Amino acid sequence: MYTANPDRYSRMEYRRCGNSGLKLPVISLGLWQNFGDTGKYETMREMILTAFDNGITHFDLANNYGPENGAAEKNFGRILKEDLMPYRDELIISTKAGYDMWPGPYGNWGSRKYLLASLDQSLERMGIPYVDIFYHHRMDPDTPLEETMGALAQAVRSGKALYAGLSNYDGETLKKATEILNRLEVPFVIDQNRYSILDRSPDENGLRQALKRAKA
Repeated sequence: MYTANPDRYSRMEYRRCGNSGLKLPVISLGLWQNFGDTGKYETMREMILTAFDNGITHFDLANNYGPENGAAEKNFGRILKEDLMPYRDELIISTKAGYDMWPGPYGNWGSRKYLLASLDQSLERMGIPYVDIFYHHRMDPDTPLEETMGALAQAVRSGKALYAGLSNYDGETLKKATEILNRLEVPFVIDQNRYSILDRSPDENGLRQALKRAKA
């Protein structure tokens, strides 16, 4: 039976997420790669438990992380059930929806139907009643932004998510989304985008400026 390292919180720094009360570790573990059906379960388990033993409390998933779609959530749910469930209240579990997940017109993008159905499926795969953060994973050029943000608000108000997040938004769209969420009184606390020496798009599309204004 797994017992967490009693010194885990002395090994990690935690920083406040925006203006919220939520604190996240400076290093999180994303399950985009190596946690799907092609991975070895014992290796996945060792990675996740080693992360937690070193104070990494944030585990970041999405509905289509795999391969196959949903596999990372399914495997994480097994590890959670077998090892980490006694520590659930010490964990920040996030998931996302926005990319292609299932066939047909309702398994992609940003409609209310897709987002809320996807969240229900994610919770079922992980075996938990709520996630800490639920993200819209990418901008939808065809669905009204009010509908997408309304779905995030409904997820929070239903208790199936504690906080709302956005991912892969540009600055102008994030600004509009933030205004809508503020009107809906929904705790939007986090944005997730790629940013590295090879990908400077947040500097080029106004995202960094929009995030600074959102935090002000």
